[in-house]
Amino acid sequence: MTTELDPDIARFRAETNAGYAEFSGGAYADVAARRAVAERVRERWARGGPTMAATETLTAGSAGVTVRIHRPTNDQGLPVLVYLHGGGWVLFSLDSHDRLMREYAARSGCAVVGVDYSRSPEVRFPTALDEIGAVCAWLRRHGAAHGLDSARIAIGGDSAGGNLALSSAIRQRDSGTGLDGLLLNYGAFDTARRDSHSRYDGDGFMLTCDEMIDFWDNYLGTVPGAAEHPLARPMLAELAGLPPAFLCIAECDILADENRAMATRLREAGVAVDERIYRGASHSFLEAVDISALADRAIEDGAAWLARTLGR
Repeated sequence: MTTELDPDIARFRAETNAGYAEFSGGAYADVAARRAVAERVRERWARGGPTMAATETLTAGSAGVTVRIHRPTNDQGLPVLVYLHGGGWVLFSLDSHDRLMREYAARSGCAVVGVDYSRSPEVRFPTALDEIGAVCAWLRRHGAAHGLDSARIAIGGDSAGGNLALSSAIRQRDSGTGLDGLLLNYGAFDTARRDSHSRYDGDGFMLTCDEMIDFWDNYLGTVPGAAEHPLARPMLAELAGLPPAFLCIAECDILADENRAMATRLREAGVAVDERIYRGASHSFLEAVDISALADRAIEDGAAWLARTLGR
């Protein structure tokens, strides 16, 4: 099955898996150790890339959430992409996804605001959504003081971050504030199994079914009704009235079919959708931009869409 992968993505998978084996010694003492290993593995992929005109890290919103603002230029009134890193609601950070955020900023001309939301299992659904909502409210009130245009805000993320981005957009719609765009990279939108779960499961790819089950269990826990809540599983949500969406779908990903299904559901709800399927790509492939022309093209596609959508 791994022969389906693009050669550069296969190299990314092999090097990443080797890193986990080296740094973990084949076992984790606890979730803190798991996170520490994940950060070490991703450090190599977060280095390099574009230099920003300014980067600041600060505490934002009523929830006191740490955010990192990447500004590609010193222009005032930059449109904003709020970006939510992946990692199954359990792993990764602003640091692990720093290069990806800078790539989007440099290529789109938009500021990128990364959100250091609280991770599971220490907190469960919907705490992270509450924090993201507080950051969006803070941006509307105080964004101008940081050179940002609070009237042009998109939200995006990868994997679990894509789930949080879509659910946050639904919440913003329902509150009457709304957002201007959705950048969804191989998002986790549903707990139901589909054909791609079987086809792309296993160590030959970047995400296994067992890992995804574990991530959902950590995020939802035993919160009453969470497993059927449309903000936890946005495949169940009403999607009409959402902003235009760009879906980056990795072909060789257990989540590929639910991303295709989400693109269909969004279109049926009247949402403008730009759906791109990247042949030979695995889950997490955007992080391989240092070595992968496929990842480079996918980031460029998303950034160009973002610039058009936000009027940059």
